[in-house]
Amino acid sequence: MQRVIFLDRDGTINEEVNYLHRPEDLKLLDGVAEAVRLWKDHGYRLVVVTNQAGVARGYYTEADVEKLHNCLNQVLREQGGDEIDRFYYCPHHPEHGVGAYKKQCHCRKPETGMFEMAEQDEPVDKAHSWMIGDKLIDIRAGQKYGVKTVLVGTGYGTAVHQEQVRKGEQPYDFFAQTLVDAARIIVAGGGDSAGEEV
Repeated sequence: MQRVIFLDRDGTINEEVNYLHRPEDLKLLDGVAEAVRLWKDHGYRLVVVTNQAGVARGYYTEADVEKLHNCLNQVLREQGGDEIDRFYYCPHHPEHGVGAYKKQCHCRKPETGMFEMAEQDEPVDKAHSWMIGDKLIDIRAGQKYGVKTVLVGTGYGTAVHQEQVRKGEQPYDFFAQTLVDAARIIVAGGGDSAGEEV
């Protein structure tokens, strides 16, 4: 059984860019390479799970997604030497998809199909695995799959967290300002208090 860090991509690992698909538009957020190195040093497998509706809409191709992910790992190697182990993406959209990509699927977050694909490749130790993202759909997907969750303050995360606080709700295990903050708490064995803010 493998401990896994499941990661959203846009707004969590890299800067949010509308329908990002060109390598020249990719910019990693500060501290991401350090977070990846921390997790790898502590034996975690790193898996990206990302909705890519731009494929469904015909804005770019699956080959473009794979090219971008190769580029992302190249940048990580240049910055810290470690990389993401696997990337899974959902190319579908139930309303705005074109052709075969227009479908209601089990892989699109907040559904758990991408997590299940990862588990087919290598069994997941759910009790010691995490889902990290900047949107509530990331949190819901992680909860449905049965892992702990972190909302990060990058991307849309700060606005989401502020809204949850205003409503008196915090559906995630904890909130961390950045990915490296989340990594430090996880590798230290923390984050057990619901709604903890880091």
